[in-house]
Amino acid sequence: MILDIKCKKCRKINEKLFLKGERCYSPKCPLIKIKANLLKRGGKTQGRRPKNKSEFGRQLSEKQKVKLYYGITERQLKKYYKEATKKRGSTPENLAKRLEQRLDSVILASGFASSHTAARQLTTHGHFSLNGKRHDVPSSEIKINDIIALSALSLKKPIFNNLKEKLEKHQTPAWLKVDLSNLTIQLVSEPDLQELSLPFNFSLIVEFYSR
Repeated sequence: MILDIKCKKCRKINEKLFLKGERCYSPKCPLIKIKANLLKRGGKTQGRRPKNKSEFGRQLSEKQKVKLYYGITERQLKKYYKEATKKRGSTPENLAKRLEQRLDSVILASGFASSHTAARQLTTHGHFSLNGKRHDVPSSEIKINDIIALSALSLKKPIFNNLKEKLEKHQTPAWLKVDLSNLTIQLVSEPDLQELSLPFNFSLIVEFYSR
């Protein structure tokens, strides 16, 4: 089976990171096919048995998963960690919230894009405005009451065909408000991590950087 770059990243850590949007939920996902074939063979893996990871290895692995999922660099993640330590409350929670309050993360959570990669591309191509001004920086931190809007010209492009129908079916998290008439997104509160159920252990990342 020939895997593309994104699928290889998931295969490497043997976990779904949903890097290809809707395809990751379908039977076409290579990781699903690989696991299905494994079950047919009686669940036996080939080659050497995976070694138990050390604490450092677990921290490193968790950090890598978060970087792949959000499409960020080591420098960005370390910067977010430092910001999280300066805020009140739990540092792991602050780190998670900062990642979820990125512009591309908010666009994804609201249903305007199917993956972080797509959300970043739509942003950098200038399809969205922030508080009335064209904005093309995916890493920007969205604050409470900020309003993101899709431009009227962008709505005419094929990539946004049937967008309103898709948004009507999408389950928008409680901390976001989507106006279907004006195609705007508003951050009404901080992200609810319990609602998000992110598949990451941010405590391990904090432990890694606090060594």
